[in-house]
Amino acid sequence: MSKTVRRGHERLFNLSACAALLPALLLAGCVDHYLLHPRWAPPGAQSWSEVAVDGDLKMRLEWVRPAEPGPLPAVIVHPEAGHKAAEMRGVLHDLAKAGYLAAAADYQRRFGTRWHESLFPWRDPADPLRVIDRVRAHPDVDPRRIGLLGFSQGGVLSLLIAAYDGGTAAIVAYYPVTDFETWLEAAGAGLGRRLVFRLIRVGFRRASGARSDAELQELLRRASPLRQAESIKTPVLLVHGDRDNSASVEESRRLAQRLGELGRPVELRVIPGAGHVFNFRDRRQAVLAWDATMAFLDRRLRPRGRSLGLKP
Repeated sequence: MSKTVRRGHERLFNLSACAALLPALLLAGCVDHYLLHPRWAPPGAQSWSEVAVDGDLKMRLEWVRPAEPGPLPAVIVHPEAGHKAAEMRGVLHDLAKAGYLAAAADYQRRFGTRWHESLFPWRDPADPLRVIDRVRAHPDVDPRRIGLLGFSQGGVLSLLIAAYDGGTAAIVAYYPVTDFETWLEAAGAGLGRRLVFRLIRVGFRRASGARSDAELQELLRRASPLRQAESIKTPVLLVHGDRDNSASVEESRRLAQRLGELGRPVELRVIPGAGHVFNFRDRRQAVLAWDATMAFLDRRLRPRGRSLGLKP
């Protein structure tokens, strides 16, 4: 990528990371990442943690390799905003049980001499590709069969990664914001919610360095997976609850429609009665979403053996 293009896209990653964080921050209450997923790795699996530093970006990785011989299909997992890769171990265990080499990632940014959980983990267009490159380089991974799975902010990150990497084979994005400009309008919301979103917009402008509303609008466009749909050629499964008050199901419906218009392989699974981060809150709803997730990954990545789908 040329230096001109790199400079032109630098703030895209700054803003997308910031914007994607907000829906989860609007939520209250606890989540249980082991609600559906096992606490322990399957028999014979290997688990390890890794920290990789590249300049001012720190990437923390959790790995689980199943006992099957390679080359293996792989799935990269990104957690919801405010959560760490280590909290995805249950998801990784489930993926390993189905025959996938699984890796979860989160990021920190260095400001001065200290590392911080930052709203801006990606400052360079090469940053979101680092996790793909690392997984692809693993000797037991089949580089043609790498998928992305993300929750909320992680779903946005997964979609944007695919827009910049042509080698991924599948994406599963749970309840992502796909068009930040529309999301920030908070159409139909009450006065209190509209005021909150107005403050969020002010924060976006300050954080992005935009000098005008017009410039902010352009940055929001670049940060939105819907606006990057032309570059997303990987098959996509979108999973969304129809009672999501943080990121409306219309976010996924709009992206699914646009990808369909472009002739891209896309599926949308709407979970009845489900809100944001439902799969770590409600077991029945989680089973519906996870069965759909595993069926999609199995079709697209063709792992050795069959996944062990969970039943209600």
